[in-house]
Amino acid sequence: MAEATIAVEDLPSGAGSQSVLFTISGQLDESNIDEKSKEVYKILEEKPGKLNLVFDIAGLEYMNSKSIGYLTDWYGKIKERGGEVVIARPKANISDILQVVGLDQLIKTYESVDEAKQAVLAGATPETAEAPAPVEPAPAPETPAPAPEAPAEPTPTETPAPTPEAPATPEAPAEAPAEPAPVETPAPAEPATPATPETPVAAPKVEAPAETPDPVPEAPAEAPAEPKPESTGTYDL
Repeated sequence: MAEATIAVEDLPSGAGSQSVLFTISGQLDESNIDEKSKEVYKILEEKPGKLNLVFDIAGLEYMNSKSIGYLTDWYGKIKERGGEVVIARPKANISDILQVVGLDQLIKTYESVDEAKQAVLAGATPETAEAPAPVEPAPAPETPAPAPEAPAEPTPTETPAPTPEAPATPEAPAEAPAEPAPVETPAPAEPATPATPETPVAAPKVEAPAETPDPVPEAPAEAPAEPKPESTGTYDL
C-alpha cells in the first residue's frame, strides 16, 4: 500500500468566503485514493457557501487516473459555489499528467504557495469583499429641459401600382353573316380556228448550170516510140 498524507489548514479570506490549503505528499493510487479523498469531501460539507481550495503538491510524487477524477469532481463542486481551485508547486511529471488530461486549462498552477494564496484572494467578487465607506454623491447639476423634438416627417407610403385589367373578350356576333352566293364564271369561248391559208405554189427554181471544169488531159499511157531512121542504103566503108 502506497503512503500518502493530506494536511488541512484554513487560510484568511474576505468576508463571505472561506479558503483552505491542502498539503499533499506521497503517492495517490488505487490503494489509498478512496480513503484520502474523504478528507477533502469532509471539508466541503463542513464549509458551505463560497469556498476556495489551494492544493500544495510539492511533495506529491504520483497520482493515478482515479486521483485525476476526484480532482475534477472537487473543481466542479467549488465552481458551482462561486469559488476557485488552484495548484501550487507541482512536480514535472504531475504537470505533464495535468496537461495530458486537459486540467491545466481549468485549474491554474503557480510556482509558490504565496502566489496561489494571492490568486484565490484576488478572485473575491465585490459582493464578498469588504465594501468601502459610501461616498455621498455631489448634487447633480440641473439638467435643462430638452428642446421639443421636431415632428418626424411622415414616411411616404408606397402606393402599389394598379394591376392592369385583362382585356375583355369580344362577344361573338349573334348571327353569322350569310355566305355570299358563288358567282358563276362564264366558260371561256373557244377561239375560232383561223382559216388555213393556201400555200402558194413555188415557182420552179432554175438552178444555174454548174461550171464544168476544163478536162484535164489524160497522160498518154505510153510515150510513142521514136521513129527509127530509115536506111538510105549507103554504107560508109
